This record gives sequence, C-alpha cells and structure tokens, in this order.
Amino acid sequence: MNHILRAMALALAALTAFSASAQAWPDRPVTLVVPFPAGGSTDQVARAVAPRLGEKLRQSFVVENKAGATGTIGAAFVQRAAADGQTFLVTSLGPLVIVPHLIKNLPYDALKDFDLITVAVQSPNVLVVPASSPHKSVADVVAHLKAHPGKMSFASAGHGSSDHLTAELFWQQTGTQGVHIPYKGGAPAHADLIGGQVDASFQNINAVIQHIRAGKMRALAVTSPRRSPVLPDLPTLAEAGVKNVEVASWQAIVAPKGLPPALRDKAHAAFVEALNDPRVREQFVSIGYEMVAGTPQQFAEFQRQEYARWKTVIEAGKISID
Repeated sequence: MNHILRAMALALAALTAFSASAQAWPDRPVTLVVPFPAGGSTDQVARAVAPRLGEKLRQSFVVENKAGATGTIGAAFVQRAAADGQTFLVTSLGPLVIVPHLIKNLPYDALKDFDLITVAVQSPNVLVVPASSPHKSVADVVAHLKAHPGKMSFASAGHGSSDHLTAELFWQQTGTQGVHIPYKGGAPAHADLIGGQVDASFQNINAVIQHIRAGKMRALAVTSPRRSPVLPDLPTLAEAGVKNVEVASWQAIVAPKGLPPALRDKAHAAFVEALNDPRVREQFVSIGYEMVAGTPQQFAEFQRQEYARWKTVIEAGKISID
C-alpha cells in the first residue's frame, strides 16, 4: 500500500512541477532555429513572430539560422534539444515531408520525433520566367519542353525544396522533362532567373512578388486551386490547362518531442496569437501568404497527407538527392 501511495505522490509532484514550469515559461531566452539561410521565406516567418512573442511573454526570442543539408542540420539539432520549451524549429515543409524520402539514414523520424505546434502560413508557388523570355504562357512552356526534352532549365532553392518538387510534379503531369538546377537558397536562384541564366522556376509567390511587380520576372500561373489575391489576373495552372499540380509551400513550428502538455499548450497559444497579430497578418497577406495558425491535431493530419503525397511524387519520378 505504501509503495502505491509513494508512486501517487511522485506522480502528483511531477504533475505539479510540469504545471509550474509551464506557468514560469519562458524564464530565459528562447531560440527559434531556422534550418535555412537568413532572408528566405522561413526566416521571414521566424523574424516576424519573434518580437510579437517577446512582447507577449516578456522574454527574448532569438532567431538562429542553422542551414545546410536541405534543412536537416537544423531539424536534427532541434530534435536532439531538451524538450523544455527553450528551443523550437521554424521550418518549411521540406525537412518534415519531402527530405525524409530523399535522404537515407536521416538522423530523425519526421513523423515521430517532434511535438507539432502549428502550421503558421502557406502560399502557392508561381511559375516564373525571366522578363526577357520568349515564353508568354504555360502552353508556351509545355510546347518548348515537348519540342526540346531535357533542355529547359528550372531553378530551385535546393534539392527537396517545394519549388524543386513542384517542377517534378509539373513534368509528370505534362509528360515532359526539364533540367533541375538546385541553388543554395532562393536568393541566388532569383538572381540567375532575373539574369536569364536559367529558363524558369516554380517559386514561392511571397518570395518573388516584388520581382514580378518590378517587371524583372514574368509570372505565368499559380499552383493554387484559386487565383491569388495579390496577382488576380494570373491564371491557375488548372485554368492554363495543367491539372493536378496544386501545391502550397508552408512554414510551421515544431518542438523537440516530449514537451510537458501544459507548456506545449501555452506555446501553441502564444505562437497562434503572434501569427494573428494584425502587424504580422498584414505583412504576410500583402505578399501572398495565407494565414493558417491551426491546432496541433490539424497539423498532424496535414503532415501525414503531405508526407504521403510527396512520397508518391518522389517515387514516381525516381528522384534522388544525389
């Protein structure tokens, strides 16, 4: 009997400690790890919410870029961190649903090794070509690909990025084949596209909207089911004659597995409030993002769907990261 009472007392003490830690959190600076270079879409999200979190919780939230290996260096760093609310990963979809199908012996299990907090935002990709390109429509691109198989170059921010996989899906659905040119991040890909060193790219709309508006890139179609509010005259790929290439790039927040439930709930509420701050919403919506800020349960179901979808695309295309 005594050992049962002792066990109950220990359990109650642990529960009390967890509750107290959640109430005190954060009692020291919190790190938001971005597994990509500064300046990209994912970095934008982290740097937008960090000051809002700091205002609400009266503690510093520091963005730390740990780039490399298509986002897996930063993801693995967070997976190994203590589950104490001091470290979060702000990431794109790549490390969570794409790269696991491209890299063998990944140091983490994307479906099991993280506590999911929320999908923050999503945005469609947009098919863009240099302003000097002869291609004025999706039909022009498809015709050129069919006439010159394996010749037309498509830039991406790197192997396993949403722009890479969108191009692969586009080729699969049109029965064509281009050449994938991976870059180390979006910025150098944009520079070479503007300069005409590459022929086309599927880029996050938020990352290239300023270049489209400035006339440095020509947008041909968006990958969303509906037209984008920031480019209302631009057709969807389906409207342009290419079906089943509806793709959203997304950014999300996860934590090391094992956060105390009360702390996880508090962190989720804080991130959602930061994302819904009018200043953050205006910043993102104006460049083509859709705010999501959903629940961990919605995130889990969405991750499973995306994981299965990109596995199918990668296997069908026999895509390798090598």
